[in-house]
Amino acid sequence: MSESVIQVDKLSLTFQTNDGPVHALSDIDLDIQQGDFVSLIGPSGCGKTTLLRVIADLEKATGGNITVNGVSPEAARQARGYGYVFQAAGLYPWRTIAKNVSLPLEIMGLDSATRKERVARNLALVNLEGFEKKYPWQLSGGMQQRASIARALAVEPDLLLMDEPFGALDEIVRDHLNEQLLALWAKTNKTVVFVTHSIPEAVYLSSHIVVMSPRPGRIQDIVVSDLPRERTLDIRETPEFLRIANRVREGLRAGHSYDDVES
Repeated sequence: MSESVIQVDKLSLTFQTNDGPVHALSDIDLDIQQGDFVSLIGPSGCGKTTLLRVIADLEKATGGNITVNGVSPEAARQARGYGYVFQAAGLYPWRTIAKNVSLPLEIMGLDSATRKERVARNLALVNLEGFEKKYPWQLSGGMQQRASIARALAVEPDLLLMDEPFGALDEIVRDHLNEQLLALWAKTNKTVVFVTHSIPEAVYLSSHIVVMSPRPGRIQDIVVSDLPRERTLDIRETPEFLRIANRVREGLRAGHSYDDVES
């Protein structure tokens, strides 16, 4: 039986601004199990990234409760219980790819041999063997994002948080990285929480798709995928895929029926 990795109960978050309160998240209930691949999808400004940042302890909820790996987000962060992949690769241009991946391991104080082994293993996981001595500017955008994924994995987290990591890439590269991410998920059995604006990407990657409404962000629907865990891009043409995509699309439309009224 799977264990809960993330439990969210009646969570809300309100930002205080000079123009008054901004209600970013409202009454969020969510249970993410070990090994799930969960995509958060919704319109811009619906709180997808905010929810991811609350999980990562980069934002603090103002109401409700959340646990990550059975402890508070702050305790999970301090225990390095997750890896975080941002929208931009965020690699240091003066460090080689190997040195970029090694950076969190240096901060952790791991010895040189351990760092070298982890760097090699995680670069292999993202198919970047042979690029250890290259600099970020020598790699394509897709390769840079793969290096940032390797860096997130190097701390050996059970949980991988990904904030639209492929959003700025062209469709061909994005498709390729989606395939590689699925293969990585299959190899590692990590729990993944993935933010996206793309319905096809969410349906292709996920075991669960969380559909969010416009601000204040609420969960409009949670779609459980019955697609096989091993998938090729061709599955996007099947009736089963299109049925799930249609349900996600309907949830997004229904979410827009909420009155977006700020108090």
